[in-house]
Amino acid sequence: MDKKLIEKIEQEYSSAKCELNFDSPFELLVAVILSAQCTDKRVNDVTSELFKVAKTPQEFNQMPIEKLEKLIFSCGFYHNKAKAIKAAAKDIIDKHNGVVPQTMEELTALSGVGTKTASVVQSMAFKIPALAVDTHVFRVSNRLGVATAKTPDEMHKKLLKVVPKNFWIKYHQAIVLHGRYVCKSQKPQCEKCVLSLYCAYYKKEKK
Repeated sequence: MDKKLIEKIEQEYSSAKCELNFDSPFELLVAVILSAQCTDKRVNDVTSELFKVAKTPQEFNQMPIEKLEKLIFSCGFYHNKAKAIKAAAKDIIDKHNGVVPQTMEELTALSGVGTKTASVVQSMAFKIPALAVDTHVFRVSNRLGVATAKTPDEMHKKLLKVVPKNFWIKYHQAIVLHGRYVCKSQKPQCEKCVLSLYCAYYKKEKK
């Protein structure tokens, strides 16, 4: 990865952080599950009320699924998300004494938790180097030319090789924000982009 691009990202996104609100690793896990095909703002609106009702794996495990579905309804796909949250909570209780595990192997072994969710929990909750690939990271990484891939899983494997490990967390945080507010899916704002000098997509479009 171009060192100048790293320096530019660090300069422009020095204060970048996760936009999901949480007070514990489990709350973050719940928020990330809810964030699938849903905005962080909507998730934060929902969890601000949800976490008043339940905060721990034990409390979510005991909550009737119908009640949970009502509480998370506006996040969309509430049936599947409620099942995933309940199943993850039960696994954490049964297999980890109610404590969210920290390793990739243990996290992805939880019901409903994939590599992306596990990477977010590792990096944001535990500050363990991990690089989550969501739709923004996948799209922007391809456009920048940091790595090219046809699937998020393929992109994840490539980014782990080309992005310095000590930059994994910052790269994810910065590129999510960059993709959300600048390098948008349908109308990338190239004229406002501070990374255009290093962008393969911009160089191609400019020609």
